[in-house]
Amino acid sequence: MQKPNEYDNKRKKTLRWGYLFAVVALCVFVMFLTRIIILQNTNVQEIKDDYINKNYREATLKAARGNLFASDGSILATTVMRYDIYLDFKTMKDTVYTNNIGALTDSLSKMFGKPRSEFRKKFDEQRKNKNQYYTLVKGLDFDQYDRIRKFPIFKKGKNKGGFIVDRNYKRELATSEIGAGTIGMDDGEHKAGLEGAFSKYLRGTDGKRLEQRINSSQWKPIDFWKVQEPIDGEDVYTTLDLRIQDIAHSALEKQLINFEAKHGTVIVMEVETGKVRAMVNLRRDDNGEYVDSYNYAIKDNIEPGSTFKTISLLAAMDDGFIDENTTVDVGNGVWVYAKQRISDGHGGGTYDISDVLAKSSNVGSAKLITKYYADNPQIFLDHLKRWKLFDKMDIELPGITKPRFVTPESKKWNPAALASLAYGYASNINLLQLATFYNGVANGGKMLKPLFIDKIMKDGKVMYSAKPEVMVNKMASEKAIKMMTHALTKAVEKGTGKSIFTPNLKMAGKTGTARFEYWLPGPMKYRASFAGFYPADNPKYTCYVMISEPNTAKGFYGGTVSAPVFKEIAGKTFLKTPQNIEREMLVSNKVDLNKMVEPNVKVAVNNKQMPNVVGLIGKNVIPQLENLGYRVDYKGVGRITQQFPLEGTTISKNQRIYLSLQN
Repeated sequence: MQKPNEYDNKRKKTLRWGYLFAVVALCVFVMFLTRIIILQNTNVQEIKDDYINKNYREATLKAARGNLFASDGSILATTVMRYDIYLDFKTMKDTVYTNNIGALTDSLSKMFGKPRSEFRKKFDEQRKNKNQYYTLVKGLDFDQYDRIRKFPIFKKGKNKGGFIVDRNYKRELATSEIGAGTIGMDDGEHKAGLEGAFSKYLRGTDGKRLEQRINSSQWKPIDFWKVQEPIDGEDVYTTLDLRIQDIAHSALEKQLINFEAKHGTVIVMEVETGKVRAMVNLRRDDNGEYVDSYNYAIKDNIEPGSTFKTISLLAAMDDGFIDENTTVDVGNGVWVYAKQRISDGHGGGTYDISDVLAKSSNVGSAKLITKYYADNPQIFLDHLKRWKLFDKMDIELPGITKPRFVTPESKKWNPAALASLAYGYASNINLLQLATFYNGVANGGKMLKPLFIDKIMKDGKVMYSAKPEVMVNKMASEKAIKMMTHALTKAVEKGTGKSIFTPNLKMAGKTGTARFEYWLPGPMKYRASFAGFYPADNPKYTCYVMISEPNTAKGFYGGTVSAPVFKEIAGKTFLKTPQNIEREMLVSNKVDLNKMVEPNVKVAVNNKQMPNVVGLIGKNVIPQLENLGYRVDYKGVGRITQQFPLEGTTISKNQRIYLSLQN
């Protein structure tokens, strides 16, 4: 028998290995196919819940909220970056840790004022436990973050140095006291003031990122996998003028202290545009200090008292029932109408129409309105409806109240109700709505919607610019408006507002002294008001002042309590645009208008080099940098004290520039 040759042996051996590989491959294929079948018949959601959802999550990346500015570019509220630092001890190289831990703890000790041994002990423990997300410090500002990231070990970054940074945004008010209640807030659940009103522009669009579970309470961001980048919010420029706001705040606070009042409100509107240049609301807290924490101007409806006489008498003027020759006999200042006793606090006799306003006659107002409208009060009420006084104002600020009036449809209506309406009772209305009416008279009869927004900007570009909005094109005849303006001017020159008369500034206005909660036992409570505009012959601003619950032993009339606040605001704001003021007056008062204007220094980025902006006014520099295409983060107000990047650093378009300003 012939023996197998060497070739046949090799062939058989190869075939055996081939068959073995085929069998193994077949087994693997069968196992793979079986696994697919099992998975297809397994609850995938259960696997997802058991593993993926328990170990990974999609977290929100908060967008940077846009800045809130005053009309002149001063920051009211801004979003600042805050940095939380975490350490991953598992990724730190042994040699890096051993060789640099001493230098690191030295640096941390100097920065935070703690013993280096405290850091060393804690770090050794965390390294032994291989903690991947140890919290080192939270809430650092940019300067602190920029310092700590350059420390030994940390400067090697995340993969070698275990240095993890989580960036968060914090909202800060540039004005901690002035206008804080007006600026408001938006915490996600509650909205108030300008922050709440313009949140849809300011808030931006949040992004998303994936995070991995480290332990039962900690989640570590997976930085390289970001599902969606956040889109920062837009910048909103409000109509507030910080200079006028400051003047109004100071004048109101001083008078509240003098008369030991409970709270007060000031509204200043620009006549030609309806822009609200100041809105101050101060109330006494438990410590006896006055704080701006509640917006009485829009959230409270009150019985306005005598400031409403301007409204009721304008209706009769427009209907032609009264003119300059109209007189009314107020007798001895007491009149009983429909079993209701109406009285004056200022003498008696026969008044012409301007005297009714000048001397704030309840009897005169009631006699005139009931004489012409008692048979058909709806004609009188139709005037109020046409002036939008029955409507809830359509403004951006949340929380504004809807006015309420006693009408023939009301259960409280009786023949005396019309007389009460004539001098400011049987009605409840907010102060902003009253100020808007007076602003319409000042504007020649064109009533404008109160504006709180000037413009919206994004990356240096104007996205929206507000324009005056007309609510009522013609409130009354030209003759009626002129007659009312003359009567309001006389009220300041010779009437209840004469205490604030000055020949240097012609003002028009009406005092108001309203009782409230008069049905309750105890001492009488008063609201003292003054509403008007200036200069009377060419109005620039309308101002409404209300002070609630002054100490009656010191005074409670509108002419004594609130009118001086109006006068101070008018005088100080008028100096900014000194129409009809003699040059000698400016000299004698030592007012150098040139010194009041800060020159706007031009900022240029040459050869992509960061310029030196330290010492310049922030409101002048910031818009210029944004217009050049750079993104600027601010902290504080006033002059720039620090900048990053430093002068001479190469910068690129869309790069963030960090500026620290005076507080």
